[in-house]
Amino acid sequence: MSVPFPPMKRPLVAILRGVKPEESEAIVGVLIEAGMTAIEIPLNSPDPFRSIGLAAKLAPSGVLIGAGTVLSAADVDRLNDVGGMLMVSPNVDTDVLARAHQHGMVTLPGVFSPTEALLAARSGASGLKFFPASVLGASGIAAIRAVLPAGVMIAAVGGVSDQNFAEYIKGGVSAFGLGSSLYKPGMSATDVATRAKVTIDAYDLAVQSG
Repeated sequence: MSVPFPPMKRPLVAILRGVKPEESEAIVGVLIEAGMTAIEIPLNSPDPFRSIGLAAKLAPSGVLIGAGTVLSAADVDRLNDVGGMLMVSPNVDTDVLARAHQHGMVTLPGVFSPTEALLAARSGASGLKFFPASVLGASGIAAIRAVLPAGVMIAAVGGVSDQNFAEYIKGGVSAFGLGSSLYKPGMSATDVATRAKVTIDAYDLAVQSG
């Protein structure tokens, strides 16, 4: 059974690609303090499940912690074992989605075309991650959205940042995944905290203006 994307004050997913376990607690801590409500650690990061486990223990209720670049049901099982509740994938794999739903996880599969988006929606995805959003653009996502079931949660990932929230929100995007605009390997927790504040302020302004 699919899990709906939970209501969030700010549906922003911080993507910590390349984060190391020894720095994950400090970085996750400042993101939560800044007001981020979802954090994704891609599985092509160093020792990702250890970082996810540390983050899951640190996160208060209402903050989603999970994995990105999830490609197999076995990865979903490992994610469940360390306490992750958010499963983000670059593609639509119905077996992976089904396993994540068995574990009660929120799911965000990656889509690019109407065919992929409709398959993901039929497969019970909590939301659709349009990636790379910068290639489709806000207008491209809006055009595909017109054929999707009403109320489906749409996220934009890839090339989105504090600089362009407003145009995507006008196109019907309700959530954002933020990678290099928020975190790059080598950044300190202080650096990330500064970027998180800029990001959240820009998001709040875009929502108010929209």
